[in-house]
Amino acid sequence: MRERLRRDVGRTHLGLMLALTFSTGVIDAVGYLGLDRVFTGNMTGNVVILGMGLTGVDGLPVLGPVLALVGFMVGAALGGRTLRTFDAGWSDKTTMLFSVVSVVLVASAVVAIFESDPPHPLALSITAALGAAMGLQAAVARHIAVKDVTTVVVTSTITGLAADSAAGGEGLNFWRRRMGAILLIGAGACAGALLLQLHIAAGMLLSAAITVVVTIVGHRSRPRPDLVDATGL
Repeated sequence: MRERLRRDVGRTHLGLMLALTFSTGVIDAVGYLGLDRVFTGNMTGNVVILGMGLTGVDGLPVLGPVLALVGFMVGAALGGRTLRTFDAGWSDKTTMLFSVVSVVLVASAVVAIFESDPPHPLALSITAALGAAMGLQAAVARHIAVKDVTTVVVTSTITGLAADSAAGGEGLNFWRRRMGAILLIGAGACAGALLLQLHIAAGMLLSAAITVVVTIVGHRSRPRPDLVDATGL
């Protein structure tokens, strides 16, 4: 199994990043529907909500989006700093950082389990933690560098799908992965909304489970240590 993952590492990484894209859809549904209309993965939507919220229109939140944005940037900065000296791809550091994401998701779920209807300060803490987790995930996914799959947004993916389509004159390059990312983040949002009917923690636990599986499979897909030592890579 491990050798099979290593033989087609590009396809393995694509599958793993698509799984995390689904997971992000789940978390964003939890954030928007369960944590006062806040996105913790999609920062474009979060900035738009913040901008509208600052006008006082429709009672849109301000503090929640700010905390999610700050948390996301802190997580992304941590991931970028940790991986800055490593080549693109999967390494022990990648495994460690995705493990941190899993721990934060589980911890957030545990807090939410004991408070099925989190009071405002607790909800804000969960929002900031989930934002940090998604920022860290995005930074690590960026380092793994699977084209067209960032795991947290699909705006550029939709643009590429349309611009490179037959109508755009560029053929259907990468259309499968692009369409897969779009469908999966939507399916994740659907799953997150449904799980929210059970408990606010249910979606977080599903995302944590997905991240754990991704971490294990990705770790097993790393180049063999003896080959790395032999080639000096």
